[in-house]
Amino acid sequence: MTAKWIAGARTLLLAALALALAVIAGAASPAPAGSPSPAPTPACQAPEFRQFDFWLGNWKVFGAKGNQVGTSEISRVSEGCAVREQWRAADGNGGTSLNYYDSGDREWHQDWVGGDGTILHLHGGLQGEAMILVNRIPTSKGSYSNRITYTPLAGGKVKQEWAFSLDDGATWQVSFLGTYEKQSSGEK
Repeated sequence: MTAKWIAGARTLLLAALALALAVIAGAASPAPAGSPSPAPTPACQAPEFRQFDFWLGNWKVFGAKGNQVGTSEISRVSEGCAVREQWRAADGNGGTSLNYYDSGDREWHQDWVGGDGTILHLHGGLQGEAMILVNRIPTSKGSYSNRITYTPLAGGKVKQEWAFSLDDGATWQVSFLGTYEKQSSGEK
């Protein structure tokens, strides 16, 4: 290598380093005083992220026989990227679910943790007007499946039907049927 070539390479390297430092310094420098900062772009603005909005609210939940079986507070969390459920049964037991749309697999997911130790991981999506979430749990005798369907009803109500199958979804048995009715403000 010649001294001239080494000097040229060193000059190019120093120029590249100076350019990189200038870019980094420009990106890290704060906006001038009085300049408005650009608002961050919301991450979860696609219409799919709003498909479960019909479930948002503070609810009284009534069982199949018309008796109140609990309350549920459904709210948007994580800058609008998820829907959280805070369930409280009439007997005082509770549970929480986190529901979110994953644009990678284009499905809704629900992770439920009940105060009784029940844990569910469900997935699915909007079918017609109903949100249908399912899982399949392998067992030594085949599989056990859950299907939870949330359907908006007239008058702003929501029906929840939780069914299970012991035969890979050939037949379903309802284990819970509830109707969510909005609570009036101040009511708990």
